Amino acid sequence: MASVSLQGISKVYPGDVYAVRDLDLEIRNGEFLVLVGPSGCGKSTTLRMVAGLENISSGTLKIGDRVVNDVHPRDRDIAMVFQNYALYPHMTVYDNMAFALKMRKVPKAKIAERVKWAAGMLGLESLLGRKPKALSGGQRQRVALGRAIVRQPAVFLFDEPLSNLDAKLRVETRAEIKRLHRELGTTTIYVTHDQEEAMTLGDRVVVMCDGWVRQADSPLNTYQHPADRFVAGFLGMPPMNFMDGQLEHDEGRLWFHGRDARLRLDGAPPEWLQGESQRQAVAGIRPESFELLDAGQNGDGRAIEATVQVVEPLGSTMDVYLQTTSGSRLVCRVPAAPLEEGKAVAARVLPEHIHIFEPNEQGDPKSPTYYGRNLSALQTASV
Repeated sequence: MASVSLQGISKVYPGDVYAVRDLDLEIRNGEFLVLVGPSGCGKSTTLRMVAGLENISSGTLKIGDRVVNDVHPRDRDIAMVFQNYALYPHMTVYDNMAFALKMRKVPKAKIAERVKWAAGMLGLESLLGRKPKALSGGQRQRVALGRAIVRQPAVFLFDEPLSNLDAKLRVETRAEIKRLHRELGTTTIYVTHDQEEAMTLGDRVVVMCDGWVRQADSPLNTYQHPADRFVAGFLGMPPMNFMDGQLEHDEGRLWFHGRDARLRLDGAPPEWLQGESQRQAVAGIRPESFELLDAGQNGDGRAIEATVQVVEPLGSTMDVYLQTTSGSRLVCRVPAAPLEEGKAVAARVLPEHIHIFEPNEQGDPKSPTYYGRNLSALQTASV
């Protein structure tokens, strides 16, 4: 096992196209770190630079105490699991898992011992004589995992390994990867665009966009206290609701005044009350933070009047799509209950569940502050 240190890492392609920008990241020994973000955000490029499959334009990359910028991939003591499995079709499962060890001239007895050990961990003992074409997608992915495990590397690298599996197999294999990490304790860097994978697997989640790291934190803190509007909107399904408006002071209390509601912000930091009145801001509310009440129950400044447009039952919960009086759309995730489309309701939200972001009408999309900081997160808690 080993730590991984990325210091000022950038990747620039011809034409001054930045894929990764000045990335500083310390990955602890034994940590499971997940890089997550939309397509083109730089997460896979970052992983490939760690693997040695992409040259580093600037910065320093260390695995353990060794600088590996110019070290060949095979000498970095890493093992990588790819999206497409990358198995040799003409070899058996045993030979696929043993191949890297044979290339390193490991003794046959040691190879057999390691393959048997890895096959036992992954439930592959009965499949060792088969070739990849005789395996299911889930079995092929387990063979790819086994091939990485037998090498006993210092660092595991995963590049969207579950994207080719169906939903049920993704959940099963995800649990398998988490179990393996708990048992092996190997430092792991995992790339995905799937936020559910990121939240369930990672000790720490690194959210990327436009080549920048937007936030690096535990899954729970990243979800509850997103650093900016991009992180808030990217994590969570359905995504966070956003409303434009302004902050107003009224007799020592702070309010968010938007087109559809005037919402109380109880517990706002004292310094907010010292700022300019009618300061432009964006309110963010997660769908699960709402409670649906009968229309007209907005006397305490905690609800938004709206009309039910669509109801999507999800079993114990349901997603309810609302249209506000101004024509804006909101989505709420609430406990399942009979609810007619077209009904007038009040969507109630507690003040502590409202996030306040800086407006981002102006700015450079290449800037790490372009998406508007979460003022709530900067104060260590939602208002």
